[in-house]
Amino acid sequence: MKRRTALTYLGQSSLLLLQLGTAELAWGARIVAVRMWPAKDYTRITIESDTALKATPFYVPDPPRLAVDIEGIELAPNLRDLVSKVKTDDPNVLGVRVGQNVPKVVRLVIDLKGPIAPQVFTLEPVAAYQHRLVLDLYPAVPRDPLAELIAQRLQEIAPPTTVPAPEADPLGALIAQRQPPVASPPPESTQTPRPAPVGPDLTNPNAGGDRPQISAKQRPSGTPPPKTDRIIVLAIDAGHGGEDPGAIGPKGTYEKTVVLAIARKLRDRINRTQVNGQPMRAFMTRDGDYFVPLHTRVNKARRVQADLFVSIHADAFTSPRPRGASVFALSQRGATSAAARWLADKENAADLVGGVNVQAKDEALQRTLLDMSTTAQINDSLRLGDSILRRIGRVGNLHKPRVEQAGFAVLRAPEIPSVLVETAFISNPQDEQKLRNPQFQAQIADALLEGIVEYFSKNPPLARTRQV
Repeated sequence: MKRRTALTYLGQSSLLLLQLGTAELAWGARIVAVRMWPAKDYTRITIESDTALKATPFYVPDPPRLAVDIEGIELAPNLRDLVSKVKTDDPNVLGVRVGQNVPKVVRLVIDLKGPIAPQVFTLEPVAAYQHRLVLDLYPAVPRDPLAELIAQRLQEIAPPTTVPAPEADPLGALIAQRQPPVASPPPESTQTPRPAPVGPDLTNPNAGGDRPQISAKQRPSGTPPPKTDRIIVLAIDAGHGGEDPGAIGPKGTYEKTVVLAIARKLRDRINRTQVNGQPMRAFMTRDGDYFVPLHTRVNKARRVQADLFVSIHADAFTSPRPRGASVFALSQRGATSAAARWLADKENAADLVGGVNVQAKDEALQRTLLDMSTTAQINDSLRLGDSILRRIGRVGNLHKPRVEQAGFAVLRAPEIPSVLVETAFISNPQDEQKLRNPQFQAQIADALLEGIVEYFSKNPPLARTRQV
């Protein structure tokens, strides 16, 4: 009798769960972690939970802020941690407020430094992550990276300006001595301006303090834009980043960390180098710990009209035995080996781990990049890859003695020779130790630079539609 009662109770409980809607099931969701990734391109806020969350965003343009109502949760301590995660140098976020708006609804208010185009979406569990609610805060006016490169170059070549000292005027000095003293104006306050109020009113998304108006210097009308010489632009792509750590070594070394260190060293060397009298300038697809989707990396390189694209990674395998460096180019006809195909599939899955808003992805762009990859681009990529591979071979072991090919999504810029460099196997204990060593990182950066210079000495860059 007791057994039948227990079975009846379990059956009724299962039926009740089936009858509950999404909101009821979400109630009581546990917040696993909150993360914030600031960058010039955009700031990402991630709320990870054991159950999918439902969020309703409200964007208020004046003063700019984003309010997000998250249903089915109570205000947890780790949600309050978002307030302390805001950095003063965050280009987009001024402050965060969080509170229990109404029962079962937590309101998150993000005070912004300027207008944004927000994207709010959810991600299914993948890899080490559970359900994620993602808030991507993109500036309403995107950066112009090519204009930034031009400005940097103009600063380099601008002649130093000196203001001539005024000639001595003894008569004026004598008159000044006979003038009555003039009361000096009160000194300006040296106190740091108080930030805009970030009040506790969470029931009103329109609540918030005034924001200071930011003015920009305008070029006088009719003044032609400044011109500079033709520089060689290299897109340096540090793999992974932000939500996507990449491979993790036996001692816990993150691929995203070491490849960014190598990319920065390479950038500094490129910016000090000339080829055949032409200065070079490096453009970083990411220069911090944040995630950049694969197609965005390609699009960034195209926007700056890069002459080369070099993606830097650290290889990994299920066994700790493989070691050494490899160089890869794009293939239109399948991978040159099973290992190359496996690696391309692994690297192409970065978007799943890093988290891409599928609804916002430009499918037309993806198809264009896929269809426009040319034989000429691939041949140039193979030449570049060969130069780099030979130089890296002088630094350490090579995993493959020739340039491999596979369908890497990040190499699909149709008009830009592009290679992907696996600097070493982070899954190998010896290689991991080397990757952590700044001296080895510098040697890899030197080898990459030498390979790039050798390539350009034999293949001068073509004309560019926009002068840099």
